[in-house]
Amino acid sequence: MREDREKWARTRIVIIGVLFGLLFMAVSGQAFKLQILQHEDMIKRAERQHQHVVPLTPARGAIMDCNGNNLAVSVEMQSCYAEHRNIDDVAGTAALLAPFLEMPAQEIARKINGARNFIWLARRIPPEKAVRVRNLKLRGIGFAPETKRFYPNSEVAAHVIGFTGLDPAGLDGVELKYDSVILGNTGYLVTERDALGRDIAPKAELVKSSSPGKNIVLTLDKNIQYIAERELSKAVIASGAKNGMVLVMEPDTGKVLAMANYPTFNPNSYFRHSQAELRNRVVVDSFEPGSTFKTFLIAAALEEKLVKPTDTFNCENGSYTIVNHTIHDTHSYGRLSVSDILKHSSNIGAAKIGFKLGDDRLARYLRNFGFGERSGIDLPGESPGNMRSKQRWYGIDLATISFGQGITASAVQLTAALSAIANGGNLMKPYVVERILDDSGNVAQKFEPQLLRRVISADTAQKVTKMMEGVTSDGGTGTNAAVEGFRVAGKTGTAQKADPVTHRYSASKRTGSFIGFIPADKPRLTILVVIDEPKTSPYGGVVAAPAFHGIALNALAYLKIVPQNGTLKPPKAMEAKTNQTTPQEAMSEGDGMDVPAGGEVMPDFRGMSMRRVMQVMEKRNINIRLMGSGRAMEQNPLPGQTIRGVDGVWVRFAPSA
Repeated sequence: MREDREKWARTRIVIIGVLFGLLFMAVSGQAFKLQILQHEDMIKRAERQHQHVVPLTPARGAIMDCNGNNLAVSVEMQSCYAEHRNIDDVAGTAALLAPFLEMPAQEIARKINGARNFIWLARRIPPEKAVRVRNLKLRGIGFAPETKRFYPNSEVAAHVIGFTGLDPAGLDGVELKYDSVILGNTGYLVTERDALGRDIAPKAELVKSSSPGKNIVLTLDKNIQYIAERELSKAVIASGAKNGMVLVMEPDTGKVLAMANYPTFNPNSYFRHSQAELRNRVVVDSFEPGSTFKTFLIAAALEEKLVKPTDTFNCENGSYTIVNHTIHDTHSYGRLSVSDILKHSSNIGAAKIGFKLGDDRLARYLRNFGFGERSGIDLPGESPGNMRSKQRWYGIDLATISFGQGITASAVQLTAALSAIANGGNLMKPYVVERILDDSGNVAQKFEPQLLRRVISADTAQKVTKMMEGVTSDGGTGTNAAVEGFRVAGKTGTAQKADPVTHRYSASKRTGSFIGFIPADKPRLTILVVIDEPKTSPYGGVVAAPAFHGIALNALAYLKIVPQNGTLKPPKAMEAKTNQTTPQEAMSEGDGMDVPAGGEVMPDFRGMSMRRVMQVMEKRNINIRLMGSGRAMEQNPLPGQTIRGVDGVWVRFAPSA
């Protein structure tokens, strides 16, 4: 019996020892798992339990024109927040904040009481206003740095640049297309808190992981852009038109130098504008090009050696019936040479050239010129236009497409196609972004001109160019586009618009256009002007050609391209744009200046930083040219003088001594 008891005791010791051993191994294994295998995860979980993290809007990189002028910048502002648990008297705090945040005290109290702990009270307020609130030294009220997007040139290039939302994600234009490039890394506001979630270090907030986005350099030239916008607005207003478009391109490279729409909008207050005003019609809209299409028809026929510039066609005295449809010319012409068909814009002559070319070859050349497909321009929402396959061309379609009806194209497609004739036959890919820079100013990515394909030979391009010069000479339809001292190659266009109700061509609505390049002997600029539904005249040579003339004349002078007579006409002074604002609005931020009835007055910017100058510009709704960097040293007009639309308004900055 004694031996049995001793044996059982030893057995129990072994069992207990094994159990303790297994328990020790389990505890050791769990400790290894938590301390070694899951170490990083546990650290993050601990941080989440002991830290309150609030994401801050990242800073966006700048958008500049080809000369480095800022078109879009991010200005550092202060955002005010409240932490409910640290506020003893919500009503009293709200009452003190109300006059500074320009919000009713009841609304501020409602926000604070409705929050579990953290709540934004006001986002992106000016620094001086933040200083006043800070001086109140209110418990539970803090600030975090955030950025606000600002467009210093107001409407200039608005449709190309686009705009951003509050997030601040890009919503249109370059801001949208390159959003992931421009947008920086998100910053974080971090505060320590105890196990119950109460903030224990409200003054020790940190901003982590914040870095600016990359900068974008556009192909646009701000001065040419402004010239284009000015001449377009004059043309649309003078003709009583619905809207208008302009595109200026460098024919050898495909670089877009200017892209304008009218009506336009101010991206600083885009939410005040209609969707129609925000739409970049140059890229997203397509229209029937009308007689501008005859240029590509004749280029195809010459390339195929089916016609020569001197060959003649019977233009039927202005009326020609095909398959129960009658084609008309504006004037009654008999026999016209191919050159004169283009010069006088004969629809009948174009139709007969089209019949000689045939639908297979015409469709192939139009595709090669880029019609019926997107050009690939680096802007959102590009329209491919509408070019039916040749299998769906019936009856009179070959004739009407020959003079630009029954087919639609975008302004980008038309300008790129004509640039192929201007540069000797090469279709280049149009683009608006030239370089991407990092925050140190180094080139992170550069975009080079891209050849898509050769469309016609250099010899054919030269012949078509010579014929297009006749359009702007005496007797041509585009004499209003002629520029003294320069050879101008161009083509007018007038197209009927389809009625969306009847689905037939409207009896009164037209699109008038002019497209050309200058100087014709050594092209530097391809310019397209489109005027939609003009009321004074339907003809492109009347409503669009003068705008071409104005853009070409001023742009060439700005580029210092000397005319054949050797006399260089100086460019007109760039006009400052001043937004309409009431004296009350101008005084809302307490700038301390009275606004005379004649216009806005020039503030005293001397000694200010560029950021401060832009803040004042935004408050006063004025547009000022900013030059240099550092502190404001000079300005025009002088402080207190009236800003008028014809004045040169600028501020020059220089580094502080």
